[in-house]
Amino acid sequence: MFFHEKRRQQFLTETAYKGTKLFFEEQAAPSYLEALSRTDFDALDRSMNADNYADESFTTFMLRYTAGEPLTTLREDLDHIIFAYEQAARYVQVSEKDPTFPPLRFIEIDEYERVLQLIGLCFLLHRRELLPRIAAMFDPSSEGRDMLYEDLLAFEIDGRAEVDRWFHENPYRTLIDCLFAETDQEVIAGLEHYLTIWYKSLSDSPWHDSHLYIEGDICAGYFGYWAIESAALTYLMKVDDKSFREHLVYPKDLVDFAKKMDDTQGLKADQLRTRLRVAGGMPCPKSGYWMTPALLDSRQLFKMDDVMPIYAQSAYGATIWQWSEEQ
Repeated sequence: MFFHEKRRQQFLTETAYKGTKLFFEEQAAPSYLEALSRTDFDALDRSMNADNYADESFTTFMLRYTAGEPLTTLREDLDHIIFAYEQAARYVQVSEKDPTFPPLRFIEIDEYERVLQLIGLCFLLHRRELLPRIAAMFDPSSEGRDMLYEDLLAFEIDGRAEVDRWFHENPYRTLIDCLFAETDQEVIAGLEHYLTIWYKSLSDSPWHDSHLYIEGDICAGYFGYWAIESAALTYLMKVDDKSFREHLVYPKDLVDFAKKMDDTQGLKADQLRTRLRVAGGMPCPKSGYWMTPALLDSRQLFKMDDVMPIYAQSAYGATIWQWSEEQ
Protein backbone atom coordinates (compact mmCIF):
# COMPACT_ATOMS: atom_id res chain seq x y z
CA MET A 1 0.00 0.00 0.00
CA PHE A 2 1.29 3.44 -0.92
CA PHE A 3 1.95 5.93 1.91
CA HIS A 4 -0.81 8.30 0.83
CA GLU A 5 -3.28 5.42 0.97
CA LYS A 6 -2.50 4.29 4.52
CA ARG A 7 -1.85 7.66 6.23
CA ARG A 8 -4.68 8.70 8.53
CA GLN A 9 -4.53 12.45 7.80
CA GLN A 10 -3.78 13.99 4.45
CA PHE A 11 -1.30 16.64 5.68
CA LEU A 12 1.54 14.21 6.36
CA THR A 13 4.06 13.44 3.61
CA GLU A 14 6.13 10.28 3.51
CA THR A 15 9.40 12.22 3.34
CA ALA A 16 8.56 14.36 6.37
CA TYR A 17 7.37 11.33 8.33
CA LYS A 18 10.47 9.27 7.69
CA GLY A 19 12.83 12.18 8.30
CA THR A 20 11.20 13.21 11.59
CA LYS A 21 10.92 9.67 12.90
CA LEU A 22 14.53 8.90 11.99
CA PHE A 23 15.79 12.10 13.65
CA PHE A 24 14.05 11.21 16.91
CA GLU A 25 15.18 7.60 16.95
CA GLU A 26 18.80 8.13 15.91
CA GLN A 27 19.64 11.59 17.27
CA ALA A 28 17.15 13.19 19.65
CA ALA A 29 16.26 10.20 21.84
CA PRO A 30 19.86 9.00 22.32
CA SER A 31 20.91 12.55 23.15
CA TYR A 32 18.20 12.97 25.81
CA LEU A 33 18.96 9.60 27.37
CA GLU A 34 22.69 10.26 27.39
CA ALA A 35 22.08 13.58 29.13
CA LEU A 36 20.07 11.84 31.84
CA SER A 37 23.06 9.64 32.66
CA ARG A 38 25.55 12.49 32.97
CA THR A 39 26.75 13.29 36.46
CA ASP A 40 27.79 16.84 35.55
CA PHE A 41 24.21 17.86 34.75
CA ASP A 42 22.16 19.43 37.52
CA ALA A 43 18.58 18.59 38.44
CA LEU A 44 17.11 21.22 36.13
CA ASP A 45 19.13 19.96 33.14
CA ARG A 46 18.01 16.39 33.75
CA SER A 47 14.40 17.49 34.21
CA MET A 48 14.40 19.39 30.92
CA ASN A 49 15.91 16.44 29.05
CA ALA A 50 13.45 13.99 30.59
CA ASP A 51 10.57 16.30 29.69
CA ASN A 52 11.77 16.63 26.10
CA TYR A 53 12.22 12.88 25.82
CA ALA A 54 8.67 12.22 27.06
CA ASP A 55 7.19 14.90 24.81
CA GLU A 56 8.94 13.70 21.67
CA SER A 57 8.28 10.05 22.51
CA PHE A 58 4.57 10.85 22.59
CA THR A 59 4.55 13.02 19.47
CA THR A 60 6.54 10.39 17.53
CA PHE A 61 4.08 7.74 18.73
CA MET A 62 1.17 9.84 17.45
CA LEU A 63 3.06 10.60 14.24
CA ARG A 64 3.34 6.85 13.67
CA TYR A 65 -0.42 6.57 14.18
CA THR A 66 -1.01 9.41 11.73
CA ALA A 67 1.27 7.72 9.20
CA GLY A 68 -0.84 4.58 9.28
CA GLU A 69 1.27 2.21 11.35
CA PRO A 70 -0.63 -0.89 12.58
CA LEU A 71 -2.55 -0.45 15.79
CA THR A 72 -1.31 -3.79 17.09
CA THR A 73 2.24 -2.44 17.00
CA LEU A 74 1.28 0.84 18.65
CA ARG A 75 -0.61 -1.07 21.31
CA GLU A 76 2.57 -2.84 22.34
CA ASP A 77 4.52 0.43 22.46
CA LEU A 78 2.11 2.42 24.62
CA ASP A 79 3.69 1.35 27.90
CA HIS A 80 6.96 2.96 26.80
CA ILE A 81 5.17 6.31 26.45
CA ILE A 82 3.79 5.96 29.97
CA PHE A 83 7.27 5.09 31.23
CA ALA A 84 8.72 8.21 29.56
CA TYR A 85 6.25 10.40 31.48
CA GLU A 86 6.92 8.53 34.71
CA GLN A 87 10.60 9.24 34.21
CA ALA A 88 9.85 12.91 33.50
CA ALA A 89 7.79 13.04 36.70
CA ARG A 90 10.66 11.70 38.80
CA TYR A 91 13.13 14.24 37.44
CA VAL A 92 10.84 17.25 37.63
CA GLN A 93 9.93 16.39 41.21
CA VAL A 94 13.61 16.43 42.13
CA SER A 95 14.16 19.69 40.26
CA GLU A 96 11.14 21.38 41.84
CA LYS A 97 11.75 19.75 45.24
CA ASP A 98 8.09 18.78 45.22
CA PRO A 99 7.06 15.08 45.28
CA THR A 100 3.61 15.95 43.90
CA PHE A 101 4.76 17.91 40.84
CA PRO A 102 3.22 16.34 37.68
CA PRO A 103 4.90 15.75 34.32
CA LEU A 104 1.99 17.59 32.65
CA ARG A 105 0.06 20.44 34.22
CA PHE A 106 -3.71 20.57 33.99
CA ILE A 107 -3.72 24.37 34.01
CA GLU A 108 -2.07 24.41 30.55
CA ILE A 109 -4.70 23.36 28.04
CA ASP A 110 -2.33 21.56 25.66
CA GLU A 111 -0.83 19.56 28.54
CA TYR A 112 -4.29 18.82 29.93
CA GLU A 113 -5.34 17.62 26.48
CA ARG A 114 -2.38 15.25 26.42
CA VAL A 115 -3.40 13.73 29.74
CA LEU A 116 -6.84 13.03 28.28
CA GLN A 117 -5.21 11.56 25.17
CA LEU A 118 -3.06 9.23 27.27
CA ILE A 119 -6.11 8.03 29.19
CA GLY A 120 -8.09 7.62 25.98
CA LEU A 121 -5.34 5.61 24.30
CA CYS A 122 -5.29 3.17 27.22
CA PHE A 123 -8.97 2.43 26.62
CA LEU A 124 -8.88 2.39 22.84
CA LEU A 125 -5.76 0.24 22.55
CA HIS A 126 -6.96 -2.05 25.33
CA ARG A 127 -4.12 -1.25 27.70
CA ARG A 128 -6.29 -0.54 30.72
CA GLU A 129 -3.66 -1.94 33.05
CA LEU A 130 -1.68 1.25 32.39
CA LEU A 131 -4.39 3.53 33.80
CA PRO A 132 -3.33 3.17 37.46
CA ARG A 133 0.14 4.32 36.43
CA ILE A 134 -1.35 7.44 34.85
CA ALA A 135 -3.40 8.06 37.98
CA ALA A 136 -0.29 7.65 40.14
CA MET A 137 1.46 10.40 38.17
CA PHE A 138 -1.33 12.97 38.31
CA ASP A 139 -3.35 12.20 41.44
CA PRO A 140 -0.87 13.79 43.88
CA SER A 141 -1.45 17.19 42.28
CA SER A 142 -4.83 16.85 40.59
CA GLU A 143 -7.03 14.21 42.24
CA GLY A 144 -10.50 15.59 42.86
CA ARG A 145 -9.87 18.75 40.88
CA ASP A 146 -11.26 17.94 37.43
CA MET A 147 -14.51 16.16 36.56
CA LEU A 148 -13.51 14.89 33.12
CA TYR A 149 -10.23 13.42 34.39
CA GLU A 150 -12.04 11.69 37.25
CA ASP A 151 -14.93 10.41 35.16
CA LEU A 152 -12.75 8.97 32.43
CA LEU A 153 -10.63 7.11 34.98
CA ALA A 154 -13.81 5.95 36.75
CA PHE A 155 -14.70 3.79 33.76
CA GLU A 156 -11.93 1.48 34.94
CA ILE A 157 -10.74 2.50 38.42
CA ASP A 158 -13.16 2.26 41.34
CA GLY A 159 -13.40 4.91 44.00
CA ARG A 160 -12.63 7.95 41.90
CA ALA A 161 -13.68 11.30 43.35
CA GLU A 162 -17.06 12.80 42.53
CA VAL A 163 -16.40 16.45 41.65
CA ASP A 164 -18.25 19.17 39.80
CA ARG A 165 -15.44 21.44 38.62
CA TRP A 166 -13.02 21.36 35.74
CA PHE A 167 -10.01 23.23 34.40
CA HIS A 168 -11.06 24.29 30.90
CA GLU A 169 -14.62 25.19 29.98
CA ASN A 170 -13.97 25.26 26.25
CA PRO A 171 -14.10 22.71 24.64
CA TYR A 172 -14.39 20.21 27.50
CA ARG A 173 -17.75 21.28 28.94
CA THR A 174 -19.29 19.65 25.87
CA LEU A 175 -17.83 16.26 26.79
CA ILE A 176 -18.91 16.70 30.40
CA ASP A 177 -22.46 17.34 29.21
CA CYS A 178 -22.28 14.08 27.25
CA LEU A 179 -21.68 12.23 30.51
CA PHE A 180 -24.98 13.56 31.84
CA ALA A 181 -26.99 13.09 28.65
CA GLU A 182 -30.15 11.02 29.01
CA THR A 183 -30.22 9.56 25.50
CA ASP A 184 -27.75 8.30 22.93
CA GLN A 185 -28.99 10.99 20.56
CA GLU A 186 -27.90 13.69 23.02
CA VAL A 187 -24.49 12.06 23.41
CA ILE A 188 -24.05 11.87 19.64
CA ALA A 189 -25.05 15.51 19.19
CA GLY A 190 -22.57 16.50 21.89
CA LEU A 191 -19.75 14.54 20.31
CA GLU A 192 -20.51 16.06 16.89
CA HIS A 193 -20.30 19.53 18.41
CA TYR A 194 -17.10 18.70 20.29
CA LEU A 195 -15.35 17.58 17.11
CA THR A 196 -16.44 20.82 15.44
CA ILE A 197 -14.95 23.08 18.13
CA TRP A 198 -11.97 20.98 19.30
CA TYR A 199 -9.26 22.27 16.95
CA LYS A 200 -10.13 25.95 17.25
CA SER A 201 -10.43 25.66 21.03
CA LEU A 202 -6.81 24.48 21.21
CA SER A 203 -5.46 27.33 19.10
CA ASP A 204 -2.92 28.28 21.78
CA SER A 205 -1.27 24.86 21.64
CA PRO A 206 2.26 24.81 20.17
CA TRP A 207 1.23 22.24 17.55
CA HIS A 208 -1.72 24.27 16.25
CA ASP A 209 -1.50 24.92 12.48
CA SER A 210 1.84 23.08 12.36
CA HIS A 211 0.75 21.28 9.17
CA LEU A 212 1.24 24.59 7.35
CA TYR A 213 5.00 24.37 7.94
CA ILE A 214 5.71 20.79 6.89
CA GLU A 215 8.57 20.94 4.42
CA GLY A 216 11.00 18.37 3.09
CA ASP A 217 11.93 15.86 5.78
CA ILE A 218 10.71 18.01 8.67
CA CYS A 219 7.23 17.79 10.21
CA ALA A 220 7.70 21.16 11.98
CA GLY A 221 5.81 20.10 15.11
CA TYR A 222 2.98 18.34 13.31
CA PHE A 223 2.13 14.86 14.57
CA GLY A 224 -1.55 14.69 13.74
CA TYR A 225 -4.66 16.41 15.04
CA TRP A 226 -6.63 13.85 17.01
CA ALA A 227 -9.41 14.31 19.58
CA ILE A 228 -8.57 10.96 21.18
CA GLU A 229 -10.80 11.58 24.18
CA SER A 230 -13.88 11.92 21.95
CA ALA A 231 -13.19 8.47 20.51
CA ALA A 232 -12.68 7.02 23.98
CA LEU A 233 -16.03 8.39 25.13
CA THR A 234 -17.74 7.12 21.99
CA TYR A 235 -16.41 3.66 22.72
CA LEU A 236 -17.06 3.68 26.45
CA MET A 237 -20.61 5.00 26.12
CA LYS A 238 -21.40 2.56 23.30
CA VAL A 239 -22.88 5.11 20.90
CA ASP A 240 -23.07 4.89 17.12
CA ASP A 241 -20.46 7.11 15.47
CA LYS A 242 -21.73 6.92 11.90
CA SER A 243 -22.80 10.58 11.83
CA PHE A 244 -19.32 11.89 12.73
CA ARG A 245 -16.84 9.10 12.03
CA GLU A 246 -15.46 10.85 8.94
CA HIS A 247 -14.57 14.03 10.82
CA LEU A 248 -10.94 14.97 10.28
CA VAL A 249 -9.92 14.86 13.96
CA TYR A 250 -11.91 11.74 14.92
CA PRO A 251 -9.71 8.60 15.08
CA LYS A 252 -12.38 6.19 13.88
CA ASP A 253 -10.12 3.18 13.48
CA LEU A 254 -9.12 3.37 17.14
CA VAL A 255 -12.79 2.97 18.05
CA ASP A 256 -13.17 0.09 15.61
CA PHE A 257 -10.04 -1.54 17.05
CA ALA A 258 -11.31 -1.18 20.62
CA LYS A 259 -14.65 -2.74 19.72
CA LYS A 260 -12.99 -5.69 18.04
CA MET A 261 -10.81 -6.31 21.07
CA ASP A 262 -13.55 -5.70 23.56
CA ASP A 263 -13.43 -8.29 26.34
CA THR A 264 -16.47 -6.97 28.25
CA GLN A 265 -14.33 -4.64 30.39
CA GLY A 266 -15.92 -1.53 28.88
CA LEU A 267 -18.58 0.21 30.91
CA LYS A 268 -21.96 0.29 29.16
CA ALA A 269 -23.88 3.50 28.69
CA ASP A 270 -26.76 2.35 30.87
CA GLN A 271 -24.32 1.59 33.69
CA LEU A 272 -22.92 5.10 33.42
CA ARG A 273 -26.35 6.66 33.62
CA THR A 274 -27.29 4.74 36.76
CA ARG A 275 -24.55 6.54 38.68
CA LEU A 276 -27.33 9.00 39.56
CA ARG A 277 -25.95 12.46 39.26
CA VAL A 278 -27.87 15.52 38.11
CA ALA A 279 -26.88 19.13 37.49
CA GLY A 280 -28.41 21.95 39.49
CA GLY A 281 -31.40 23.50 37.74
CA MET A 282 -32.50 20.14 36.34
CA PRO A 283 -35.44 18.04 37.61
CA CYS A 284 -34.72 15.40 40.24
CA PRO A 285 -34.67 11.97 38.50
CA LYS A 286 -35.48 9.92 41.64
CA SER A 287 -37.08 10.63 45.01
CA GLY A 288 -34.67 10.37 47.93
CA TYR A 289 -31.71 12.00 49.62
CA TRP A 290 -29.14 13.84 47.49
CA MET A 291 -25.93 15.71 48.27
CA THR A 292 -23.53 18.05 46.49
CA PRO A 293 -19.86 18.91 47.16
CA ALA A 294 -20.79 22.51 46.30
CA LEU A 295 -22.22 22.97 49.82
CA LEU A 296 -21.25 21.70 53.27
CA ASP A 297 -23.85 19.48 54.96
CA SER A 298 -25.85 19.49 51.74
CA ARG A 299 -27.73 16.19 52.15
CA GLN A 300 -31.38 16.93 51.41
CA LEU A 301 -34.57 15.07 50.55
CA PHE A 302 -36.03 15.72 47.11
CA LYS A 303 -39.05 14.34 45.32
CA MET A 304 -38.94 13.25 41.70
CA ASP A 305 -39.22 16.26 39.36
CA ASP A 306 -38.24 18.77 42.06
CA VAL A 307 -35.86 21.35 40.56
CA MET A 308 -32.40 20.77 42.03
CA PRO A 309 -30.92 23.96 43.58
CA ILE A 310 -27.92 25.83 42.19
CA TYR A 311 -25.34 27.36 44.52
CA ALA A 312 -23.90 30.07 42.31
CA GLN A 313 -21.29 31.26 44.81
CA SER A 314 -19.74 27.85 45.36
CA ALA A 315 -15.98 27.55 44.93
CA TYR A 316 -16.59 24.25 43.18
CA GLY A 317 -18.14 25.92 40.12
CA ALA A 318 -21.20 24.09 38.76
CA THR A 319 -23.59 22.46 41.25
CA ILE A 320 -23.77 18.70 40.68
CA TRP A 321 -26.10 16.65 42.90
CA GLN A 322 -25.19 13.05 43.73
CA TRP A 323 -27.42 10.27 45.03
CA SER A 324 -26.70 9.64 48.70
CA GLU A 325 -25.92 6.05 49.66
CA GLU A 326 -27.64 6.71 52.99
CA GLN A 327 -31.39 6.68 52.34
